[in-house]
Amino acid sequence: MATAIDRNAKVYVAGHRGLVGSAIMRCLERDGFSNLVVRTHSELDLTNQAATDRFFDEEKPDYVFLAAAKVGGINANNTYPADFVRINLQVETNIIEAAYRTGVKKLMFLGSSCIYPKFAPQPMKEQHLLTGLLEDTNKPYAIAKIAGIVMCDGYNRQFGTNFVAAMPTNLYGPNDNFDLETSHVLPALMRRFHEAKQAGRSTVELWGTGKPKREFLHVDDLAEAVLFMMDHFDPKPDDVFLNVGVGEDVTIFDLAHLVAETVGYEGDILWNSEMPDGTPQKLLDVNRMKELGWTAKIGLKEGLESTYAWFVEYQPTGLQ
Repeated sequence: MATAIDRNAKVYVAGHRGLVGSAIMRCLERDGFSNLVVRTHSELDLTNQAATDRFFDEEKPDYVFLAAAKVGGINANNTYPADFVRINLQVETNIIEAAYRTGVKKLMFLGSSCIYPKFAPQPMKEQHLLTGLLEDTNKPYAIAKIAGIVMCDGYNRQFGTNFVAAMPTNLYGPNDNFDLETSHVLPALMRRFHEAKQAGRSTVELWGTGKPKREFLHVDDLAEAVLFMMDHFDPKPDDVFLNVGVGEDVTIFDLAHLVAETVGYEGDILWNSEMPDGTPQKLLDVNRMKELGWTAKIGLKEGLESTYAWFVEYQPTGLQ
């Protein structure tokens, strides 16, 4: 039976300024954690094994949330495939090895739903991992995340560690990346419609057909979920990760219109079917999290409204 984390324990959040890491920080602070350890990229390069080892030797955290990663949308994945596989492999390898070596009590690895095969049965269950070919547009990133899961399982088997992983669906919320070259679909849509509204443009052209379906989870819900898992979920062999999502999806077409409505853009949306759609559907089966006692709370409309309010308040700093 899992034991809840001592709220006075030393907790290291890797990637604390990103979308996921910053949400985990907010969640931990709300929940009474008082001994949080963080480092910016300029203070600690997690791709550097020696520097990572020194940090763990000096700080010796009790618990680790591994949220540091190189992330991006279809365009970024297509443009920088070597970076996506190399950087993510280096970061997770360095942290997981250092966590084992210094006796970390429990580690949470943050993965991604892109680990699943392109044509996996829907909704995707945890056991569908490695049962088919991956989507080409994000294969390097997906393989790196799969490697992280396998590492957690391998260290648990070989060394008796307590390393677990969460596989979230598409995320959005405060501190998202709104750079049009590297962002995911939802923040990219939000920025495109915002700028079109500001400029008075009558049309916005979007990639693809709008037919693919995606599931979207507010990052504050994810943060609550991973803390819940740290308190309530212990791994078994070949069972180190759980899906985290809302259990329902929406077409990109409907999402675009919902984002346009949220932003207040009233022009026409044009679809460029010559551009790639990506995976047809990525819906997670979240029954195991529900059985543990956790479900998402923030609806898509509510989440979009709060995210857009954050975007308006914090741009241009929100444009990373």
